[in-house]
Amino acid sequence: MKTYNNLFSQIYSFENLLHAARKARLGKRFQHYAGRFYANLEYELIALQNELQQKSYQPGEYRTFTIFEPKQRMISAAPFRDRVMHHALCNVIDSLFEKKFIFDSYANRKNKGAHKAVLRYQHFCRKNKYVLKCDLRKYFPSIG
Repeated sequence: MKTYNNLFSQIYSFENLLHAARKARLGKRFQHYAGRFYANLEYELIALQNELQQKSYQPGEYRTFTIFEPKQRMISAAPFRDRVMHHALCNVIDSLFEKKFIFDSYANRKNKGAHKAVLRYQHFCRKNKYVLKCDLRKYFPSIG
């Protein structure tokens, strides 16, 4: 139990929440929701910290919209506040899970990502006669 409490206190530390807010803002700097959060940054982080300490934090509702490039697909976006929480959690637990992931898992990992996944895919295409490329249609909505 002591380890759990230590991890949890690391997640809701103000320094970690501030670092998480900065990471969540990358690429979202000019979005109105990021601006609103940053306009009251200290208040927002303290409120989030209090909710985590009191174990009363509840994620907000996702915003769902459709994009059409490169193909039509539905996107569900977490509220900015929840993005901060996601980063705060990952800041602490990433190192614990990283060594347990298979090598060819590329999403949301340091030194991985879409470009490296494509390079690995091309490597397998050159090396093997058959390669299965697939996409599970509407997978995430089906598990919610």
